[in-house]
Amino acid sequence: MTNRQGEIAAALNVTPPFADTAALVAEIERRKAFIKQCLHNARLKVLVLGISGGVDSMTAGRLAQLSVEELRAATGDKEYRFIAVRLPHNVQHDEHDAAASMKFIRADVEDTVNIADAVAGLAGQVKGLRDLTPARRDFVLGNTKARIRMVAQYTIANAHNGLVIGTDHAAEAVMGFFTKFGDGACDLAPLSGLVKGQVRAIARHLGAPENLVEKVPTADLEELRPGKPDEESHGVSYTQIDAFLHGQEVDEAAYAAIVRTYDNTRHKRELPFVP
Repeated sequence: MTNRQGEIAAALNVTPPFADTAALVAEIERRKAFIKQCLHNARLKVLVLGISGGVDSMTAGRLAQLSVEELRAATGDKEYRFIAVRLPHNVQHDEHDAAASMKFIRADVEDTVNIADAVAGLAGQVKGLRDLTPARRDFVLGNTKARIRMVAQYTIANAHNGLVIGTDHAAEAVMGFFTKFGDGACDLAPLSGLVKGQVRAIARHLGAPENLVEKVPTADLEELRPGKPDEESHGVSYTQIDAFLHGQEVDEAAYAAIVRTYDNTRHKRELPFVP
């Protein structure tokens, strides 16, 4: 491990590799306890999460559902519940995966909010979009979609006096692979510190379908490139990112790309600038 790897892993509070199944199970229990404690501290009983069809939201969603089920069993209070919300933009590219994720999670409440009209309405009012190239406009509106999705989740959470769950983990955080005030906004992030392989390991242990556990990760925000793989945007693989965060050796090109991206996206992981 280099000094830079250690510094970055410490800053992101990276969870060490699971030594065995017992360690994996203990981590699952620790993260469920965290979710329950967040509700207790906030004096609230409802959790909300947008389900995309990827392994991150599927895993966080199942952990949330198990947590509220355990709270109901322990307290006898039926007000504890989890709301899983689908947030497609028109027809989702991987609709079948999102539906399968919902089936696996088995949330107390399922909801759907199609964000297409909201995105189109906002885009129609922003004059600055008109002179952009198609590719640049597509990129900008991709971030708008992420922010509108979070607005929807907070609207639902406010309506039910709940907390919004985020799906950020260490392998995305190190690459700044989230939208500020979009999927980067939440009340609690139960996957924080995990690398991608650990998220997959937890999902697999919880019984998730293997095709969803190993699904190629995609943000699916760009109309011109539906289903664009995350790793294409990163320029490195999640295997390399995970190895870097766990202090293992990676090739020079991957090392340089990860450190450079981490440094360039520092503003995403910090509070707003103040005088």
